[in-house]
Amino acid sequence: MLDHIGFPVSDYARSKAFYLAALAPLGHGLVMELTPEMTGGRGSVAGFGPASDPAFWISSGTALKGTLHVAFAAKTRADVDAFYRAALAAGATDNGAPGLRPQYHPGYYGAFVLDPDGHNIEAVCHGP
Repeated sequence: MLDHIGFPVSDYARSKAFYLAALAPLGHGLVMELTPEMTGGRGSVAGFGPASDPAFWISSGTALKGTLHVAFAAKTRADVDAFYRAALAAGATDNGAPGLRPQYHPGYYGAFVLDPDGHNIEAVCHGP
């Protein structure tokens, strides 16, 4: 349904480093980065995703108020575990250790962390 999503962060460099580390176990990296000069002075922008498909974007600017929830698909439960460890090592706060969440469906395996701005970031595997 969605093609991409983006939001501003309070500290662009810190959030960029966080997402580089947290998304690496899921096979996502920095695909595209735009400078303030390239955006007409609207700030820096980083697009993350697999290979040449930036689907998750952050930008400099005024951070959102409230909490955003973003869930990233993981191919395996081991990838969920690796995401969780990498995110915590990159400065995330635990918001739900890796495990089954049968209240969603029997095979739902997810992990939740809070990013540097307090957004609820999840990795989820729907398979065995």
